[in-house]
Amino acid sequence: MRIQRAGAAIAAAGVLVGSLAACGGDKTYSSVVDKAADGATVVVGTKWDQPSLGLKKGAEPEGFDVDVAKAVLKEMNGGKDVKIEWKESASSNREPFLQNGTVDIVFATYSITEARKQKVTFGGPYVIAHQDVMVRGDDATITKPQDLTGKRICKASGSNSYKRITDPPPDGQLDLDATTVDAANYSECVQKLQGSNLDAVTTDDLILAGFAKQAQASGGNFKVLGQPFTDEKYGIGLKKGDTKTCEAVNAAVAKVWTNGTMKTLLDKWFGGIQGLKLSSEAPKAEGCA
Repeated sequence: MRIQRAGAAIAAAGVLVGSLAACGGDKTYSSVVDKAADGATVVVGTKWDQPSLGLKKGAEPEGFDVDVAKAVLKEMNGGKDVKIEWKESASSNREPFLQNGTVDIVFATYSITEARKQKVTFGGPYVIAHQDVMVRGDDATITKPQDLTGKRICKASGSNSYKRITDPPPDGQLDLDATTVDAANYSECVQKLQGSNLDAVTTDDLILAGFAKQAQASGGNFKVLGQPFTDEKYGIGLKKGDTKTCEAVNAAVAKVWTNGTMKTLLDKWFGGIQGLKLSSEAPKAEGCA
């Protein structure tokens, strides 16, 4: 029975990869790496509402994930630039977009989890973030994650970060009695925090740092506690079964770390933010099986 199930899963993965076709044209490709090598446009999913990571301000999004996508795809393509079409990919639609061919590849603060591995093939991780907590600058009642008991925290659609606070292991971590407040995305979470409609936003420290930096520029005042309590492995999302591209992007990620590109990008987008400890070495690849 086990062999039969494995065979069925492989067959299903083959169907998914076989349908990679059609983002942006009639010609079909068996992998993203083949599509890029042929000079076709690769559709890249990123966030468009996360400052310093993926924020749409002009014709294209900008931020760390956007720059990492450009660097990794170029290395994957033998040092040649890749034609890119950017597609907004919120936390709630990353898996569907990969499955139905809306995007070819996703760089969007996409933490690798066992549950997501059932639906997506992950390259990377390309960086390790850590879950932390952001509060209003004048809030002295929350100084550590454990202080969120009885507090209102944000539940962004498609994100699992709130579970680290409210649920016990293995899905969660702190198992605190906190109240969740729904939001469409983390941009809305920050708006609710600014308006005192919740007490804290808790998610990856890189995401929080970007919002804190943006708020400072416009006169707002948020603070990140600087007490990380998880490792969040940011992966590169691919259609399930596209191991050829996965292996290529893993080699590319290793290259952008060894040639100094990744350190440059981390410093560019997150340097100087109080309480934030940036990664200094390449994380170990998860593998593409």
